[in-house]
Amino acid sequence: MSAAPVTVAEFARAKVNLCLHVTGQRADGYHLLDSLVVFADLGDRITCAPADQLSLTITGPEAAGLAADQDNLVLRAARAFGRPEGAAITLEKSLPVASGIGGGSADAAAALVALSKLWHVGLPDAGAVLRLGADVPVCLAGHPARMRGVGELLSPLPHPLPAAHLVLVNPRVQVSTPSVFKGLARKDNPPLPPELPRLKSLTDLATFLTMQRNDLEAPAQAAEPVIAAVKTALGGQPGCHLARMSGSGATCFGLFPDAQSAAAAAHALRARHAGWWVEAAAMAA
Repeated sequence: MSAAPVTVAEFARAKVNLCLHVTGQRADGYHLLDSLVVFADLGDRITCAPADQLSLTITGPEAAGLAADQDNLVLRAARAFGRPEGAAITLEKSLPVASGIGGGSADAAAALVALSKLWHVGLPDAGAVLRLGADVPVCLAGHPARMRGVGELLSPLPHPLPAAHLVLVNPRVQVSTPSVFKGLARKDNPPLPPELPRLKSLTDLATFLTMQRNDLEAPAQAAEPVIAAVKTALGGQPGCHLARMSGSGATCFGLFPDAQSAAAAAHALRARHAGWWVEAAAMAA
């Protein structure tokens, strides 16, 4: 009896920008960033199986509105290998599309890892990975990091972050990332401190973050005022140490001390705002 074909599965964790400073713009138009990035213990799933040709099937609760066409980041990631092999790729989509938590970038990164295992080849070079999107390198790294440049400069954090739980809320609006960057009042904002301090508790982390910013928050809120309502709703939940928008929006996050307070906040927000996407998760180490 022949062995069953090997399949490879990879988890694509949601990316969260605890802060995001826009510090400049290059001559080619790309923006320079300085961001503290972490990951939530929830996300999408990529499964790859041997096949004669490349194909993509999208399933899951957030599959609607995401096309499996040639411009999909997962298929672009597969083509970045420049290999003749095929693969049947399934994307189980649980994160909202175009929501500021790196769903597409995380999917692309997971596809890169899964296909390198399936095909027994190395990953594409760093330039090819970056061309897929600014968030793909940090999603490929998959651990808390400081992200600078246009996304290509990654530094591990000098000290582990304190344990925390997240509540992620998306009001079911999509924000155009290019429009948000275009709406910036200024593009040469101050960066993060040169050295990140040791943050021993969630209170320390929240205090540090309140002194930082997401420079994309104001233009995103101007485009979609409901983002401000999401932040207010999150920040009003018992135990929330900080509420802020992630990435270019519209998803916002709240920092909570434990699973119980995060779950209670998520339950309350779902009950009050039935149309919002709300999930609680641990902040992955």
